[in-house]
Amino acid sequence: MTDLEDKVLNEIGKIIDLETGLALSEMKMIRLVKETERGVVRIDFTPTSPVCPMAIKIAVEIKNKAENVEGVKKALVFVRGHIMENEINERINK
Repeated sequence: MTDLEDKVLNEIGKIIDLETGLALSEMKMIRLVKETERGVVRIDFTPTSPVCPMAIKIAVEIKNKAENVEGVKKALVFVRGHIMENEINERINK
């Protein structure tokens, strides 16, 4: 894991899931943090349920936190395992 990937993972891992009150890192919801090109980070996460009503809110929060990490120009966030993952991913990454 690169230094930038590590910084992003550390920051987004602090996000609290409102349904459980636990941090994303505690729940192991972050599946991938990968710098795909200089300053561009791809993040995959899996919500607590395939119908999680908070998935889009969490995705937006992940994107915002990641893009506030020094060195990140753009964050691409992908929800995995959600009934509306295609729609959420398209909306978040436009």
